Amino acid sequence: MATNPPSGDGHRNGAVKGRSQVLNPKTGLYTKRNTENGQFMDVKTTGGKFKGVRKEK
Repeated sequence: MATNPPSGDGHRNGAVKGRSQVLNPKTGLYTKRNTENGQFMDVKTTGGKFKGVRKEK
């Protein structure tokens, strides 16, 4: 299997596990959620989506 060099440069390879994001219809911003207990973690203040975090339906 191929790797993405250089290793250790601080970027993420692949998706973030155990997290999901959902769009808040009132504010229009995405909110990150922990899938283990459903707790809301963070809100994306600059607009757009979180990178590498799956969306909920």
